[in-house]
Amino acid sequence: MNRPYRSIALLSLWLAGALTDSLATPLPFTVCTSFHCATTEQVTLSQDQWRQVDALFQEHASPGQERQQIRRAIALLERLVGRMTGTWRDRAGNDLLGGREGQLDCIAESTNTTAYLRQIAAAGLLHWHSVEERVKRRRWLVSIHWSAVIRDRTSGTRYAVDSWYLANGALPAIQLLQDWRAGIHPSADSDRDDGVLN
Repeated sequence: MNRPYRSIALLSLWLAGALTDSLATPLPFTVCTSFHCATTEQVTLSQDQWRQVDALFQEHASPGQERQQIRRAIALLERLVGRMTGTWRDRAGNDLLGGREGQLDCIAESTNTTAYLRQIAAAGLLHWHSVEERVKRRRWLVSIHWSAVIRDRTSGTRYAVDSWYLANGALPAIQLLQDWRAGIHPSADSDRDDGVLN
């Protein structure tokens, strides 16, 4: 290979590596850090942190497998972001301590989970699912609950991705949206073989 062509080839390889590295790190994004998302903070993950997320999506065998990968990725992102924002203190549910620093409610949890899902989707890591807007259910006058939502692209089935049930960094529940709307607790669906996970 003569010298000009070799230089072009090396430049192409360098550019490909530079582009890959730039795509490996998500842009800054905003997360909620308190009840009702009353306070927010902008965070940026490092390339090393984002590679941990990317590594969870190396296989794309089925929608069910991808939902498991999503659960692990949301849990990981909660831990990574929690260290930066203080939301590592978040306990399961509302913990009856709305003023507690780092404690999140379903509004904040569903907003953050949707932000994480959008980062994952923007990185091209989702092959079987698309991210939708958050949804709200109202079962009684004062019982309102929010969740993030994904849609299976092959079947059109929608799933609630609800990280509110457990503490920061735990695997979120993923269940059929219709069951979530009905108020069925995700642990009741743990033995079903339709991608419902808890």
